[in-house]
Amino acid sequence: MTETSIFPVGIPGQPWSAHELSQWRARQSRQRRYDKDVVPRIDMLADRYEKVAYGQLDYAGETYTLFGLRDRIINPALPTALVTGGVHGYETSGVMGVLEFLERHATAYSGKVNLLAVPCVSPWGYERINRWNYNAIDPNRNFRINGPAQEAVALIEFVRSAQKEFLLHIDLHETTDSDETEFGPALAARDGKAYESCEIPDGFYLVDDSENPQPAFQQAIISAVERVTHIAAPDPHGEIIGSPVVAHGVIEYRLAELALSTSITGARYTTTTEVYPDSPRTTPDECTRAQVTAVCAALNYALAHP
Repeated sequence: MTETSIFPVGIPGQPWSAHELSQWRARQSRQRRYDKDVVPRIDMLADRYEKVAYGQLDYAGETYTLFGLRDRIINPALPTALVTGGVHGYETSGVMGVLEFLERHATAYSGKVNLLAVPCVSPWGYERINRWNYNAIDPNRNFRINGPAQEAVALIEFVRSAQKEFLLHIDLHETTDSDETEFGPALAARDGKAYESCEIPDGFYLVDDSENPQPAFQQAIISAVERVTHIAAPDPHGEIIGSPVVAHGVIEYRLAELALSTSITGARYTTTTEVYPDSPRTTPDECTRAQVTAVCAALNYALAHP
């Protein structure tokens, strides 16, 4: 577990006002470029997929076009799958995992599934390497119609535009040391609460839906990924980040109640991947390969068990 400190914005015990929000924004700086890292790779895929501009963000004069990719020909006889990354923009292998899957592996599923993919749901967060958006809102706790996170609302509307029943949604994430050193303390400070530290798990794990558990599906992904990288072990309490481990490398959340991204499609098979990029036992390339492996394993299982 990593050391934590008092977050430098706000007064302990008092929720943020507009003043503290402005202070927090002043601490954020662009550290990489969505238009240089991500968009050109999406453009390169546009000869194989339909590139869809499904929304636009405007934060203090900085605009970001939200892009998705989907099969050019939708076959109504085939199931539909959604692959997303970058819901939390700082989780790099999620973004890179979607792109690499599309570039190297997606053609293997042509004629088997109608594919929708969104590599970077939160480009402002990607550029600032931040969990939140410009308004200090976590998109992945706000996937609801008319919610406060523009990124989440736009993705919901994009999914609805598909007008298809989804078989699968896999959302690619990371659990990082900065969850403990920065983003957890920031959340507590924003809401005027005391921060309770949490042990960061060393390894890959999955989040299933406690209202629609699919244990065989989750284990098929774990079995594939553990050939690429190590799987997180439970802590001494039998938990991973405060949730009971229900199977090897798997915990469960109430997806709809928490307004998480994997609740928006109503798919039979849903999962959230969690890679630990700060482990001394892994590399950025291995993390991305683990994400790609998870996507392929999820598709393989779902298509074999529709």
